[in-house]
Amino acid sequence: MKFSEIDWKSALIGVVATIVVAAAILSVVKLFDSCQREESDLQVYEQVSQGLEAQLSDDSEVEISEVSEVQPSLPQGLETEDFSELEVALNNFEKRDGKIKSGDYFSTIMSRLGATQPQIYELDQKAKGVFDMRLFKVGYHYHAYYTKEEPARLAYMIYEQDNLSYVVFSLLDSLSVRTYKKDIKTEIDYIELDISLSLWSDLVEKGAPGLLAIKLSDIYAWSIDFFGLQKGDSFKAVYEKSVYKGEVLGVGDVLYAEFHHGEKVYKAYYYDDGSGNYYWNENGESMRKAFLKAPLSYTRISSGFSYSRRHPVTRKVRAHTGIDYAAPSGTEVMSIGDGVVVFKGFKTQEGNMVKIKHNSVYTSAYLHLSKYAKNLKVGDRVSQGQVIGYVGSTGYSTGPHLDFRIWKNGTPINPLKMESPPANPIAEDKKDDFIRSQQESRRAASTFQARTILMQTVEVIKKDAVNP
Repeated sequence: MKFSEIDWKSALIGVVATIVVAAAILSVVKLFDSCQREESDLQVYEQVSQGLEAQLSDDSEVEISEVSEVQPSLPQGLETEDFSELEVALNNFEKRDGKIKSGDYFSTIMSRLGATQPQIYELDQKAKGVFDMRLFKVGYHYHAYYTKEEPARLAYMIYEQDNLSYVVFSLLDSLSVRTYKKDIKTEIDYIELDISLSLWSDLVEKGAPGLLAIKLSDIYAWSIDFFGLQKGDSFKAVYEKSVYKGEVLGVGDVLYAEFHHGEKVYKAYYYDDGSGNYYWNENGESMRKAFLKAPLSYTRISSGFSYSRRHPVTRKVRAHTGIDYAAPSGTEVMSIGDGVVVFKGFKTQEGNMVKIKHNSVYTSAYLHLSKYAKNLKVGDRVSQGQVIGYVGSTGYSTGPHLDFRIWKNGTPINPLKMESPPANPIAEDKKDDFIRSQQESRRAASTFQARTILMQTVEVIKKDAVNP
C-alpha cells in the first residue's frame, strides 16, 4: 500500500479511539484494585459492567473486590516487634550480607564482624529466653549494619531464623536481643492453565508457586492420578499465598479448584465443618475416601510391622514392613479402597501377590495368596471391598496368612497406625452454610477470571494502539 492511499484522518480517529478505550479500561482496572469491601471470608471486586457477565459461566455472578491480607501466626513464646520501623532506620547504615558457614558459632561470627569479646558475652546473656544460640543454621543468611562514621562500628547483626522472623542483635547504644516479625501478608491469587508437560513445570512456567502443585495433588489424591495427567487437561484455582516483599514464601489453603481431566470435571471446595476435613465436591461429599480397617476377616495378627524381625523361613533379621493376618486358607481378601491393579503375579518371597495403586499417595499390596479373584488383571479398576484374591501360603510362608502392606508416597508405613481420612458427607445442619461457601468460591473464581480477561484485553488494545 502506498502512503498516498492511506486515509490518515480515519486512521488517526481509530488510533485515538483505541487509546481512549485502553485508558478507560485501565482506569476500570485501577478502580478494581482500589475498591475495598468485605464479603464473608473473601473480599471481592466491585461489579464492573453487565457486559462481563456474558463472558463468564451462567451460574456465577461477577463481583470484583480486593483480596484480604492476613498476618500469619508466629511460634508461641516469642515476643516480636514489627520489623518495618527498624527497617526504615537501617537505611542510615552500611549493610554487609553473609551466610552461616560450617563450623561457625555466634562468637566467631560476631568477632569476624567486629564485635568485642565483652559485647559478645553480654549479647549471649541477653539472648537467653529470646533466642537459642545453638540454633544458628548453616546456609542461613545474616546482615551486618555499620555506622557511616570513621572508623565504622558494628551497630546491628540481623539473623534470618525462618520465613517469618528475624533475630536482631543491637550494639548501637545499649546492647539488646529482640525478635522481629517480617511484614508477611497472605494474599488470594488465581491461576488457570492447560497442562502441557507436567503440573509442576507448567505452574512454574506461568509464574505460579510450584508448592501449589503439592497442595492440588493432596486435594485430588483420591480422584486424579497426577502422574497420569495428559496434554489438554486443564485446571483453575483460587488459593492463598504468603508474600514478603513480592516473594512468595508459601502456599496456604486452596479455596476453590476445578480440574478438567479427560472427559470429567472435578471441582473441589474449601469448607471447614469442624471434622478435620476441608475439601468437598459440589455435592458436599468428602474429596477423601476412607480405607477399610483391614482387608479381610482374620483370626489374629501373627506378625507386626518391624524393621528388625527374624524371618520365620530364612531366619535372617530383616525388615517386615507389613502386617501378617492369620486366617484360614481360602479366606476372601478385599481391596481396602478404590484403585487400579498395577501388579498381579508370583514372586519368590512374596508368592502370589496383588498390588493396587489407590491414588498418587497410597499403594497397597496383598502377599502369599493361594489364588486370585476370577478375571482379575493388571489395569483393572477395583472398588473398596471388592475381592481380589484368597488367603494362602505361597512364597516364603510357614502357614496360611495374608501379608498386607501399605506405601505412602513410596515409603512403607504401618497399616495399623495409618489414619484413614474421614469420608462422611457434610452434615445436614451445615449444608446451607456450605452452599453459601460454594457460591462465594465460584464468585471469587469468576471474579479473577473477569479480571484476567480485562487485563488481557488491555494488553491487546495497547498493542493495537502502538501497531495500528
